Amino acid sequence: MSEVTNDEPRIVQTDVGAKDGQNKCPKCGATDISLNVKTGLLRCNYCRYEFSPEKIEGMEENISNLEGEVMGSGTQDIQQDTSDLVTFKCSSCGAEVVIDTAESTQARCHWCRNTLSVNQQIPNGSVPDIVLPFKVSKDEAKQQIEQFVGKRKFFAHPKFTEEFTTDNIMGVYFPYMVVDVNAHASLRGQGEHEVRRYFEGSGNNRRMCYDADLYDVGREFDLTINGLTVESSADKLDTHSSQKTNNVINAIMPFDVENSVKWNSNYIKGYTSEKRDTNIDQLRPIVSTQSKDIARFSANDTIKDYNRGVRWESENFTVKGQQWKAAYLPVWLYSYRQVVDDKNAVLHYVAVNARTKETMGSVPIYMPKLLGVSVAVEVLGIIMMIITAMMEFRLSFIFLLTGFIYFFLMYLKYRNSDARHHYETETKTQMSNLQKGDRLIKRETGLSNSMISGANNKKVSGQTISEKAMGTINDIIK
Repeated sequence: MSEVTNDEPRIVQTDVGAKDGQNKCPKCGATDISLNVKTGLLRCNYCRYEFSPEKIEGMEENISNLEGEVMGSGTQDIQQDTSDLVTFKCSSCGAEVVIDTAESTQARCHWCRNTLSVNQQIPNGSVPDIVLPFKVSKDEAKQQIEQFVGKRKFFAHPKFTEEFTTDNIMGVYFPYMVVDVNAHASLRGQGEHEVRRYFEGSGNNRRMCYDADLYDVGREFDLTINGLTVESSADKLDTHSSQKTNNVINAIMPFDVENSVKWNSNYIKGYTSEKRDTNIDQLRPIVSTQSKDIARFSANDTIKDYNRGVRWESENFTVKGQQWKAAYLPVWLYSYRQVVDDKNAVLHYVAVNARTKETMGSVPIYMPKLLGVSVAVEVLGIIMMIITAMMEFRLSFIFLLTGFIYFFLMYLKYRNSDARHHYETETKTQMSNLQKGDRLIKRETGLSNSMISGANNKKVSGQTISEKAMGTINDIIK
């Protein structure tokens, strides 16, 4: 993937005009402002007046016009030498308030309740450019979590079942990078179109065969990627941790980031938040590879005739323009700490996308019960294997795997260790200026495979690159 050509990025000051990162009521001037989740509007808690949020200005809205690299001021590198403890002088009453910015990016003045923010005091990129307000209420999130856990209580650990309660769920704003990309993609390879399938041989030698037309295939197009979203917390990027089930946070994406508004600390009143701890350079490998995956999957709509797949042998992805915005996105989070032994514990999460209600989670498994039921299923499988073997069923040995398959499926259902955001199909894109190049090479007969050898048009590379990038991120943080 080629990078954008401009050496110096254009920085958009997204916090222009903000004194302390929050608005005053336009009707009475009060600073006690909070979000009305039902309407999505900001509400003055003094006069009850509701008003619309501000939209971010200065960023490119038409991604097809995007050239070079554009960065919101909130995406700039974090200054590691900045002290975490900062003292603010309240602009409303003059009181001095200390904030530990390692834990939060905002606090209230304990005298006048004015919201204090690090929006201006620490220009280190730790404050986002945009925020997506909560839309799902706490009660709605509780119902989602209860339903999710309720479907998994049979094999849930008894201690977890006893201690489970949704009263302790928290609304959290997690840090993300939202990236828009204007690019040009060029793919070359070979594809096969099946024209006939049939059986050859008899008895145990009977096999399925395929005839197919082999083509040289070429696709070239412009592509805009709108709102590719990547976690900008090193902790949440580590989805393969054995102590945490972080992948469930990734799996509840996508968010409707197009409805984000200009950063305003009033939105995080009543919720907790995490600071971003990764910089753009650390996230580039992930964004680069995910963008290339998105381009490959976008091309699939143009190669539907190749029902045996396409083997791309050359893939070029040139970025003409790229835009970065630091964002706070809302999540309702239930967490449970499962103690394994004196030294080890596993953190399980059930997360709810506070915009779409998409829910994913991990529930502690009571392994003796799961193993016992799996053994019972395996015994039934062995019995079925014996019966079908006596009936001369060729594939009777498959029943020998039933216990193992059952265990594996239940484990995945409860842990969801394979859950993830399918960014390659769920990210919004727009293709234009499509050019096709297809040339018949030959007809192949008697093929034994149902797909073309080396088919990669539905291959996702982002997971592998994420693991490599995670190692780089950890090295930099240390």
